Amino acid sequence: MTFNIWGAQTDIELMPHRPAEASLDECIKCNICVTACPVTAVTDLFPGPKYEGPQAARFRQGQQETPDYSVDYCSGCRVCNMVCPNGVRIAEMNARARATIVEQDKVPLKHKVRNNLIARPETLGKLGQPVYPISNFLLGSGFGRYFADLFFDIAPKAALPGYASEKFSKWAKKHEKPAQAQRKVVYFHGCSTEYYEPRVGKAAVHVLEANGFEVLIPPQNCCGLPLLSNGEFDAAQKYHESNIKKLIDYVKQGYVIVGTSTSCTLTLKEEAPELLSFYTDDAMLLAGNTFDFNEFLVHLLDAGELRTADLRPIPLTLAYHPPCQYRAHRIGFPALEVLDLIPELTIIKSEAACCGVGGTYGYKAEKYEISMEVGRPLFEFVHEVNGPVAVCDSETCRWHIAGATGVPNVHPVELLAAAYGYEVEGPLADVLR
Repeated sequence: MTFNIWGAQTDIELMPHRPAEASLDECIKCNICVTACPVTAVTDLFPGPKYEGPQAARFRQGQQETPDYSVDYCSGCRVCNMVCPNGVRIAEMNARARATIVEQDKVPLKHKVRNNLIARPETLGKLGQPVYPISNFLLGSGFGRYFADLFFDIAPKAALPGYASEKFSKWAKKHEKPAQAQRKVVYFHGCSTEYYEPRVGKAAVHVLEANGFEVLIPPQNCCGLPLLSNGEFDAAQKYHESNIKKLIDYVKQGYVIVGTSTSCTLTLKEEAPELLSFYTDDAMLLAGNTFDFNEFLVHLLDAGELRTADLRPIPLTLAYHPPCQYRAHRIGFPALEVLDLIPELTIIKSEAACCGVGGTYGYKAEKYEISMEVGRPLFEFVHEVNGPVAVCDSETCRWHIAGATGVPNVHPVELLAAAYGYEVEGPLADVLR
């Protein structure tokens, strides 16, 4: 399949599905994954990807016993997958083992309630955003965090995001669309933009409109990745099927899906079909026409279709961290290519393996210190660069890095929107005033 900037590809050839477990015998026990694993490096609670992945999977085949609970200490960062010379799908094996623990109801009750709660950001958003002053007070107060830790084992110091005063979708309904748009694209905003960071969605809409697109924002729901990460596969499949039903007709009409959440787009592209073995024609059609936001912009750039001539200079030197979920797309670093177009902007890329948060992993009291130790090299890097803001594509990574360093974090699209002349909001607006 070749990318077509004018519309979706509806003639995708479906490849035979090969389950993750089929790759376990390709493990040659080289221990590269163990050496690279950021979690194994800081704690003995997780013995390593090789041991919990292909080695343990051999013993789990055909067995009904619950997997070793230490597999729950895998953060799902997928560094093991990226370094494996034979392409063994270790992270998927670990995720399936975690799902078995959940299916067999072997999770401690307090953690089961906690995991059910934090794995549903859409539900939390619907409840918390309408009363955002109260919600944010409770989330930010020592009183609220004390009881969250006491009853749910949510880490008192974890960087929980605050709710926005207005949902992104509400803003989008009021937003006046350009009259002369030559083409259309569908925007998947995800829960973070909808309830916590509508500024990211606004910036994305401006950038797309500046390049001649009308932005369609259809009904959508949570991508389901937090549920997958917490082993709730049945609930995650319902979310994924719902998104397919809501989005597939747009693809069949010739529109592609773009998203600013690297986790959401990876879930639609790969995570949900892989982990759920959900390879229907519509699921694969949606997967083949979903793009990370900067991936989409680089395709436009390569085709000579991206507006670059009049970008305003941004005289800043900023740290940039490409998150694990972004690298798992296996598309290089398109955000760097896009940001390099902005005059006077210097971006210094982090070489840290992981920020440590692992989606909801770093919110859990028993894993918080591990997440902080994993992220320590990155936090030190951000302080060394000493920019007024740092840059990261993933929402949970942004919140975690900002909480650990005290340095506000922004999405790359916010910098590009500012270069196009859009009056950005949030921490970047404070810097550019």
